[in-house]
Amino acid sequence: MAEQKRDYYEVLGVSKDADQETIKKAYRALAKKYHPDMNPDDKNAEAKFKEASEAYAVLSDEDKRRQYDQFGHAAFDGAGGAGGFGGFDFGGADFSDIFGDIFGDFFGGGARSRGRGNGPMKGANIRTSVRITFEEAVFGVEKELELTLKDECKTCHGTGAKPGTNPVTCTKCGGKGQVVFTTQSFFGTVRNVQSCPDCHGQGKIVKEKCPDCGGSGYTASRKKIMVSIPAGIDNGQSVRIREKGEPGVNGGGRGDLLVEVIVSSHPIFRRQDINIYSTVPISFAVAALGGEVLIDTLDGRIAYEVKPGTQTDTRIKLKGKGVPSTRYKDIRGDHYVTLVVQTPEKLSHEAKELLRQFDAATEDSLNAVKRAEAAKQDDDKKKKFWK
Repeated sequence: MAEQKRDYYEVLGVSKDADQETIKKAYRALAKKYHPDMNPDDKNAEAKFKEASEAYAVLSDEDKRRQYDQFGHAAFDGAGGAGGFGGFDFGGADFSDIFGDIFGDFFGGGARSRGRGNGPMKGANIRTSVRITFEEAVFGVEKELELTLKDECKTCHGTGAKPGTNPVTCTKCGGKGQVVFTTQSFFGTVRNVQSCPDCHGQGKIVKEKCPDCGGSGYTASRKKIMVSIPAGIDNGQSVRIREKGEPGVNGGGRGDLLVEVIVSSHPIFRRQDINIYSTVPISFAVAALGGEVLIDTLDGRIAYEVKPGTQTDTRIKLKGKGVPSTRYKDIRGDHYVTLVVQTPEKLSHEAKELLRQFDAATEDSLNAVKRAEAAKQDDDKKKKFWK
């Protein structure tokens, strides 16, 4: 009795409504993990590789996938087996780019350079950081940075060759910057492309190097750059300065400078998104009777009228006193203030006596209220009884 095959979706570890990109990504991971060239003499890995390849051959083909979804494995019973695994026909399935990636990684990263050659390439980005205060992050600031940046060598004008000489065409790649190599797989010969190891993708080789840049074509120097940090930027966000990164290759443009902003903490304010939070202590008398308190905000100190009977941990909102939005210029967050009633720790004899009188008066008032409520409840009971 023939061994029952696993569901193709289960083999690849994808759902039945997965798109082609998801299916391809799943197969690429399995093929790279179980490919026989990466697992020599491992029969279990070879079997898993064949199983995954068969599943991909079906699910990557829309017509075959529809048949499989409708009839399951029975849709391919008796399929022509010439050149296939276990009698399965892989005709029509495209594995070239997947195996190009696999062999490129395995043999030195060649497949990813396909099509680039020695054409213009943009320079790499440079990353740096700058520390600013809490207030500078809220309202924006201009900062001067000093960095080491590369520029085209003035002696060789970027060629890297000694004055009076010129780079020569690479004989290994013929000036293309790429070399082609082939590997044998279960699907036949796979053609792969990688950056030329002799000229490193340049297509040319410098025989006599420029004395000022050492053949790199670039010289480094310290430069000062102004960066404009927008109002409302948050800790960890970056500012991009175009074309201030590494120089390009073969006429490509410069990369960018990415400046990460590190915001110092504040002794009073705490930020969450575009809102500000703080805590303000108030006296027991102000909490009970109401009164004016001074509150520090990002725009300066303001007076706020506390309502009588305010309880501790009451939160108030100062609308529009938060952080400006970096996305919408007309929007600014709010400032939430928690009012905390402070209990005095040291009292004079006179203050203690006054508090005792206050407590007694308060207790009398509370008792009077309780007596009134009890009397009212008694009246309500009597009325219900006599109805």
